Amino acid sequence: MATPAVEPGSGTSAHWIGGERVAGGGEVIEVVNPADGSIVGTVPAGTAADVDRAVAAARAALPGWAGTPVEERIAVAQRISQGLQARAGDIAASITAEMGSPISFSRTVQVGLPIGSSATAAGVAASFPWTEEIGNSLVVREPIGVVGAITPWNYPLHQVVAKVVPALIAGNTVVLKPTEVAPLTAAILAEVAAEAGLPAGAFNVVHGTGPVVGEAIAAHPDVDMVSFTGSTRAGKRVSVVASDTVKRVALELGGKSANVILDDADMGKAVKVGLANAWINGGQTCTAWTRMLVPASRHDEIVEQVVAAAAKYSVGDPTEEKTRIGPMSSTAQQQRVNGYIERGAADGATVAFGGPGAPEGLESGAYVRPTIFANVDPNAVIAQEEIFGPVLSVIPYADEEQAVEIANSTVYGLAGAVFGEQEHAMAVARRLRTGQVDVNGGTFNIAAPFGGYKQSGNGRELGRFGLEEFVETKSIQR
Repeated sequence: MATPAVEPGSGTSAHWIGGERVAGGGEVIEVVNPADGSIVGTVPAGTAADVDRAVAAARAALPGWAGTPVEERIAVAQRISQGLQARAGDIAASITAEMGSPISFSRTVQVGLPIGSSATAAGVAASFPWTEEIGNSLVVREPIGVVGAITPWNYPLHQVVAKVVPALIAGNTVVLKPTEVAPLTAAILAEVAAEAGLPAGAFNVVHGTGPVVGEAIAAHPDVDMVSFTGSTRAGKRVSVVASDTVKRVALELGGKSANVILDDADMGKAVKVGLANAWINGGQTCTAWTRMLVPASRHDEIVEQVVAAAAKYSVGDPTEEKTRIGPMSSTAQQQRVNGYIERGAADGATVAFGGPGAPEGLESGAYVRPTIFANVDPNAVIAQEEIFGPVLSVIPYADEEQAVEIANSTVYGLAGAVFGEQEHAMAVARRLRTGQVDVNGGTFNIAAPFGGYKQSGNGRELGRFGLEEFVETKSIQR
């Protein structure tokens, strides 16, 4: 039986290196519940020396794990998915306490996504072309080596599993730096992976901050690839640090996604689904549709509809079933979002709903007022920069050409949406410079490639495309 990564009866977590809990040095990072400011746990403040130890463990485990038949690696991934399912209640409660996702959202999405993506990766791997013949060449797909994974706080387990499980299936070993804001579910994953039969050293966890642990992973000469999800600013830094060793870098970064509502759309559906995707997870989602582009002639009508829909969004204690928007993940994030709301009003956008400050009766937590701005200039700060909170900008356009121009006008290109007559909407969707587009509320596909254009990053996650990120390709001529 593996040593637990979390001390029983506490929220105290340790590094996980070589299949064992490792306490680290004396410094710790407190994990704060953003709803009330209470301390829900601690993790060690890792150092470059901790990274060295974890990388050494991963490097030592690499030959054995890479040499394990792929069928056995797939079986481990399947057991990991089953183990996460068995711990679903613990995972949901931990994420809600750590970063404030409403408990209903944590149970369905925060837990459902990693269970689903790990099972999907295992299924894809069974039919993946690990070898193929092209003329006189045998093309072989092999592990890259040691993979460094650096993940964010908004979907703290999903973003980990989307990297770790396909990397492991491909025969790599992994060193993970989870977010220091919501790090505790990484320990649950370590336990589940060990119980699933993953050998010691194949998966390692080093807690700490990005400037210390993240940079040490990105710079390490024995790390062959870095997969990073987070802000564009931090992703640029990872690329720079990793470039000294010319390691592969995969980046999933920020977004400022446009929801283009065409004149022939079902307006009721476009508004309802559009607002839900703007404020999903409190707007703390890289794919959030934070810009609603509407025909200028129907701007006021649509604003009335979206404001009416917004009134149904309850803000409050994330442990309550009825809550749709909880606190921001931290007081720092609360201040950031409030700053953007203040900036939007100061720059002349119309506050149609919400506004600066905390909701009434929720002044003590990291809460903000969900906000809708109307008549937003497409070049305004709130229409160009990623806010990462429940803030929607309604932007009028004169014609379809201008709508496409506005949608493509930011440095980002991660996601988006189009609502309209189906063929018409599909034609507009093809013109958007973004990694994924939902047409008329098309549902999220966990097997489809996920990633961005432009400064939203490179590479793809999930399904077959996510598995391909973690292999090297060799041609053997005969």
